Formats: sequence, C-alpha cells, structure tokens
Amino acid sequence: MDIAALSVSMNQGSLGTQVGISVLKMQKDQAEQQGQALTQMMERSVQPNVGGNFDIRV
Repeated sequence: MDIAALSVSMNQGSLGTQVGISVLKMQKDQAEQQGQALTQMMERSVQPNVGGNFDIRV
C-alpha cells in the first residue's frame, strides 16, 4: 500500500469530519438564537390582565 495515498486518504477523512462538526456548531448556534428570539417574543406578548375576568349573560 502506498503511504502517500494512505496519508491523503486519512487527511481527507479528517477534513470531512472537521467540516461536519463545524456545520453542526453553526446549526446549534442558529437554533439557540432562534430559541432566544422565540422566548423574547413570547415574553413580550404576555398580557397579565387579559382573560382574568369573564362577563357572562344568560
């Protein structure tokens, strides 16, 4: 087996793994940002006085 070819093959596999990990990190960061934005949006939409009283007429 050619040592140079083996070395190239191993480096390509390592590079692929590193790229995959980097993409997953970017996706994780984006998901965290979207979660924080959703939490902030939900906190702003809370109106504590709405729904506290019901007016019913029969």
